Amino acid sequence: MSDLAGPRREPMTEQDLRAAWVVEPPRLTGKIQVVDYDPEWPRLFQREAQRINEVLGQRVVRLEHIGSTSVPGLAAKPIIDILLVVPDSSDEPSYVPDLEAAGYVLVIREPEWYQHRCFKGPDTNINLHVYSPGCPEIERYLVFRDRLRGRPDERAHYQRVKRELSERDWTYVQQYADAKTEVVESILARAQAETAAGWSLRDRAP
Repeated sequence: MSDLAGPRREPMTEQDLRAAWVVEPPRLTGKIQVVDYDPEWPRLFQREAQRINEVLGQRVVRLEHIGSTSVPGLAAKPIIDILLVVPDSSDEPSYVPDLEAAGYVLVIREPEWYQHRCFKGPDTNINLHVYSPGCPEIERYLVFRDRLRGRPDERAHYQRVKRELSERDWTYVQQYADAKTEVVESILARAQAETAAGWSLRDRAP
């Protein structure tokens, strides 16, 4: 079993942000907007998923709705986070031109962070995160999502932290995201501990 609570990246500096963003990293002009759960979010994901599948076809290894908008009942920034796994995210000519032709815009390129790429959508506010198979971030995204879906207590705790942090003043959205690291890591650690305990019990079963 992989170590979901292993070492994480350090909070991003402004220099890091400028290096990662293909364009000028956008500055916030007000508070982070965290809104009540919207039952439209799954439909918006499905619409994007259909379009991405039509554009990339068999190059789509995996496509998942992730982030807070993928968790029913959880308040979130009204941005649909999507995980796209392609055969090789570093091979931009194999998928970027087709996505761009469909209206997606490459905004982040992070070769040093598991060859992460991120696109904005043509008509819906999305973050399309692209990785390659085997990237440990894939499992972390999905375990975190499923933990929040299945545990109302964890969901409520995470929501409280998000709302508290959204009231602070930030220059970039990434600073808000980095501030959530502690609570995210604690939730992942509990998920891993429970999974490990479950496997231990199974191993000892007669």
